[in-house]
Amino acid sequence: MKVFYIGLFGAAGCLARYWVSGWGYALFGRSLPYGTLMVNMLGSFLLGMLMEAGLRTTIFSVDVRTGLAVGFMGGFTTFSTFSYETWRLIEEGSLWQAGATVLLNVIACVVLAGLGIYVARQF
Repeated sequence: MKVFYIGLFGAAGCLARYWVSGWGYALFGRSLPYGTLMVNMLGSFLLGMLMEAGLRTTIFSVDVRTGLAVGFMGGFTTFSTFSYETWRLIEEGSLWQAGATVLLNVIACVVLAGLGIYVARQF
C-alpha cells in the first residue's frame, strides 16, 4: 500500500510544483528563480509540519505519512532544479543572484522547516 501512496501523492506533488512555481514566476518575475524558491520554501514548511504531526500524533498512518513525505514532497520540492538554476546564474556571470539564490533557499528553507515543526507542536 505504501508504494501506491508514494505514486499517487508523487503525481499530485509534481502538479502542485508546476502550479506553485508558475505562480511564483508570474508574481515576482525571473530576476531570481523565484518559482523554485517558493516551492522549496513551502515544501520545507509543509514537510516539517507533516513529519512532526505524523510522529507525534496518529493523524496519518505510517503508509500515508510515507506517501506524503516521499511521494508528494519528493515530487513537489526540487533540489536538482535549484542546483541547475544556480549554476546557470554562475555561468551567466550573475554571481550576486546566484549567491542570493543559495542563501535564500538554504536559510529560508531551514527556518521554514523549523516553523512547520513549531506549528505542528501547537496542535
